[in-house]
Amino acid sequence: MDGILIVDKPQGMTSHDVVDLVRKRFAIEKVGHAGTLDPMATGVLVMLIGGFTKRSMLFASDDKDYEGTLLLGSTSDTQDVCGRMTRSQGEVNFTNEEIRGVFNKFLGEIEQRVPMYSAVKFKGRKLYELARRGVSVKVPSRMVRIKKIEVTKISLPQVSFRLTCTKGTYVRQLASDIGDALGSGACLSSLRRTRSGSFTIDEALTMEDLNRLSRSDLEDKIKRS
Repeated sequence: MDGILIVDKPQGMTSHDVVDLVRKRFAIEKVGHAGTLDPMATGVLVMLIGGFTKRSMLFASDDKDYEGTLLLGSTSDTQDVCGRMTRSQGEVNFTNEEIRGVFNKFLGEIEQRVPMYSAVKFKGRKLYELARRGVSVKVPSRMVRIKKIEVTKISLPQVSFRLTCTKGTYVRQLASDIGDALGSGACLSSLRRTRSGSFTIDEALTMEDLNRLSRSDLEDKIKRS
């Protein structure tokens, strides 16, 4: 069995959890994914089956679309609401124009610092492993491109948005940087990936779908290109 399976990852599961479920549920030896989603995030997870696991870098390099919400006035060590809160909902009082203006400043190519809670390695160790041990290091930065960014709803302290970005963009870090630019701090409270390359959420299988499909049914759902 070789090909691509598009799954709608639910909140609370890691990307590896989904890989493990597909591998065991359908007795497939080789299963991988292209583009990790945080446990809090939901949406399009591109699963690679069989020989397609060798193409992970190719599919991971695709642009991605997200819909998310950030919480102004709150910060955490993981830059989302799943972490240890380091500031809790300070009062925020921005106009819609101020908020939209700051969002627009992040449009285009930006230098983004890699979050400490990430799988990027520093001297052979994953940054999140160091962060959990309380070890602080100088984290690297990388250039990413925010191709589109739009505020869709403002209901302070929450601001909802959608964006299109290049590979390697950390939306958690983007939310934190937007909060810093406003002067209030912010962390991500929800995130949903709606597209990865040519694959969209409309074609994704849910966990319920995976649990009811037989192996032969699954083969019909696998894409070969």
